[in-house]
Amino acid sequence: MKEFFKMTCATVVGIFLFFLVFGFIGVMCMVGMVASSSATKSVDKNSVMVLNLTSTMEERAESDMFAMLSGGGMNGIGLDEALTAIKKAKENDDIKGIYIETGMFSPDSWASAQALRRALADFKKSGKWIVAYSDSYSQASYYIASVADKVYTNPEGMVDLHGIAAEPMFLKDLLSKFGVKMQLAKVGAYKSAPEMFTADKMSDANREQVTAYINGIWDNVVKDISASRKIPADSLNSYADNMMSLWDGKTLVKKKVVDGLLYTDEVKGEIKKLLKLKDDERISQLGLADMQNVKSKSRDGEEIAVYYAVGDIVDERIPSLSNSGPVIDAKVVCKDLEDLANDDEVKAVVLRVNSGGGSAYASEQIWHQVEVLKQKKPVVVSMGGMAASGGYYISCGSNWIVAEPTTLTGSIGIFGMFPDASGLLKEKLGVKFDEVKTNKHSNFGTRSRPFNEEEMSYLNTYIDRGYNLFRSRVATGRKLSVDAVEKVAQGHVWLGQDALKCKLVDELGGLDVAVAKAAKLAKLDEYFTSSYPAPPDAFDQLLTMAESGSGNYLDESMRAALGEYYEPLLFLKNISQQNAIQARLPYMMNLR
Repeated sequence: MKEFFKMTCATVVGIFLFFLVFGFIGVMCMVGMVASSSATKSVDKNSVMVLNLTSTMEERAESDMFAMLSGGGMNGIGLDEALTAIKKAKENDDIKGIYIETGMFSPDSWASAQALRRALADFKKSGKWIVAYSDSYSQASYYIASVADKVYTNPEGMVDLHGIAAEPMFLKDLLSKFGVKMQLAKVGAYKSAPEMFTADKMSDANREQVTAYINGIWDNVVKDISASRKIPADSLNSYADNMMSLWDGKTLVKKKVVDGLLYTDEVKGEIKKLLKLKDDERISQLGLADMQNVKSKSRDGEEIAVYYAVGDIVDERIPSLSNSGPVIDAKVVCKDLEDLANDDEVKAVVLRVNSGGGSAYASEQIWHQVEVLKQKKPVVVSMGGMAASGGYYISCGSNWIVAEPTTLTGSIGIFGMFPDASGLLKEKLGVKFDEVKTNKHSNFGTRSRPFNEEEMSYLNTYIDRGYNLFRSRVATGRKLSVDAVEKVAQGHVWLGQDALKCKLVDELGGLDVAVAKAAKLAKLDEYFTSSYPAPPDAFDQLLTMAESGSGNYLDESMRAALGEYYEPLLFLKNISQQNAIQARLPYMMNLR
């Protein structure tokens, strides 16, 4: 018996030591890979930066270490890393040009596409060249590629240019099939987000504002392509109306949409000519991952913090929703902004906002923290694709606001939406209710019935109070009268270029313009930027996976299978976990 216990214990200890050693080796391998991936990259003379635009682009890159280790790579690119890479390529004498290879590229917004295109146009000012190639250009990828000196496509390729359409989705009748309806309290004739659940078509006010902003975005797209390709705007609109995406290659060349028809190997030959390389010589290439490790100019001067606030604004991140994309967690953001206020090394803060809003309560908390931060150092807001409703709420108190011409902003208004599932419970499922109560409103919010008229009047008063507070925050921050704000409020969504005329923003431009303004306000001659919050390291990603479950790959599969229906279905799944009082844009913009 003694020998049996000895052998058993030895086996257990052996297994334990095996997993301990194996785990240690695994960790060391991961550390080695991380270290090697972050090592400084040297640039060969006569190099080319390759900008591969074939997937999605988000505001900020979020690498998934475990996806990379399993061969999944990165889920698209970040606008931040692309802009940084282009700037480094412009400053590096050994990089002679940029080669754009694109396809069915999908940026998170037209404002992001505009920012990327502007950075490429700025790169050309250095005298360096840009060449673009694709088998099939999407509308967004062609918009970006059109800035290139030469635009090529495959002899059997296509270029899509069809205009912009908005196709909002309405779920009122779907919900009614299950005996569910939404009870609504809102302020703002243009506040259209609840229409998805309370109507079966666009209101006249919403149709007016959507028509205005999609026409404004399209005008910017056409104007930029026209300037680069030397094609009149009227001609481009005619091309779009005549199904340019189905034209043959020769027609595309004839109409000056592209410069030539080439196969992939022939494009390499064109690049070699520009680099003055022989046919048998290799092209030295650097992708976005390589460019991250290329040394930039020295970090002299004082620090300006660029804080990214991206996604829905929530009171607190819910672990079960961690796979549904980035969020602006009010508790985390407020603590981060407090730390930046107390950091003497940081002389100014640029708040980079890309959000359609969310919880009105959370927006108020972040607004307050921006006010506290502003007392200690300048705060400049840089608006991305969206900074509307709650996104505008957290922006309006800053010292200065910079927006892209195609940013969606404004939407000053709030609403409360409360599901009434009594029809589902009582009529569909046969659930019966009875009640005993001590006071008149003891059962306020019960699932057994909808709100009555008196209860709705109380809710409307509460929503009005929230709207008046929002409006006063804007009036104070923008140094406008409440009446002046009211004229541009009512939930009205504005393009950045129109918001400038309404005095809701101060200047048009990208993140670089906002940083320069922050430096000026802080009276800095020399400065460098640092990004906040820091991206999660491998250990943080491991903890996140442990908290939320390992559903990342399943989630990606569902997103791919459901396509455009993924977001509305995910929203319906999680609607009960959101704050009922919202300051936000429509849940799904659905711009095509």
